[in-house]
Amino acid sequence: QVQLVESGGDLAQAGGSLRLSCAASGSFTRINTMGWYRQAPGKQRELVAVISSGGYTNYADDVKGRFTISRDNAKNTVYLQMNSLKPEDTAVYYCNAGVGPFGYWGKGTLVTVSS
Repeated sequence: QVQLVESGGDLAQAGGSLRLSCAASGSFTRINTMGWYRQAPGKQRELVAVISSGGYTNYADDVKGRFTISRDNAKNTVYLQMNSLKPEDTAVYYCNAGVGPFGYWGKGTLVTVSS
């Protein structure tokens, strides 16, 4: 029903910035919530940030003040602006979209931060 395609993952230096994008397509009338999750090597997937259709946001404590989530409802796209990157931000970042009771996932985009 919903396909998600992430982009923007890259190599970055500590202290640098990256911007991730996730475009949704498919058969749906409204995406209620969109978010970003990440999975670091050897660890479980964890929530990074979420944003509602009305623009309300929530962040994981370890990214608060450094990352900003936003969305363009007209384009069904969610973004994650990542500033002041740290090596511990290295992970595969996954886009998530909530449509009614269902959740959908993108394939992920790799972010690698060196120091």
